[in-house]
Amino acid sequence: MNTPKPFIPPLSRDDLPPFMQPAHDRALAVRGDATFIDVMGHAPDVFAWYGDFYQRLFHGGRVPVAMKELARYRLSTLHGCAFCNKGNRLDAMAAGLTEAQVAAIDDIEAPCWSDAERAVIRLAEEMSLGKSDGVVSSELHADLTRHFDNQQILELGVTMAVLTGMAKFLFAFDLVERESYCEFGR
Repeated sequence: MNTPKPFIPPLSRDDLPPFMQPAHDRALAVRGDATFIDVMGHAPDVFAWYGDFYQRLFHGGRVPVAMKELARYRLSTLHGCAFCNKGNRLDAMAAGLTEAQVAAIDDIEAPCWSDAERAVIRLAEEMSLGKSDGVVSSELHADLTRHFDNQQILELGVTMAVLTGMAKFLFAFDLVERESYCEFGR
């Protein structure tokens, strides 16, 4: 793992807008680093927009949050974001994923997964940064439609698109610690 070295200097906690200070504290407590929050202090409106995404779409919407947490955790493990993995693992478990599921995140054939969860994992794999040729095949679409309606499938896709785009941003701007296997960024 590595320490982030952003080209935009992080602000101190005291220099962050007051609404961002709790996010700084949570990041340090859960992830051991707050570089992302501290750099985003230069653009508090953008940070607020990202919070709105989580409030309105990720924790709102029609897809159960557990499914979105599963997708987010799978994406972060695929991408190799150590910062993300630390928090996403805990959030996935808080949303209802079991220890067995968290341990089997790389094994779609593990017996702990339901068919709906397997469909979400497959969609996350197609949406990941490493799958530049990713596509929702007719088979994957059929699997998804057995468990989700069109609005929910679109919600899952847009949610994963934002998360994947944010991963690219975090790596390109060197704002997060990466796992040793991460192939993105530096």
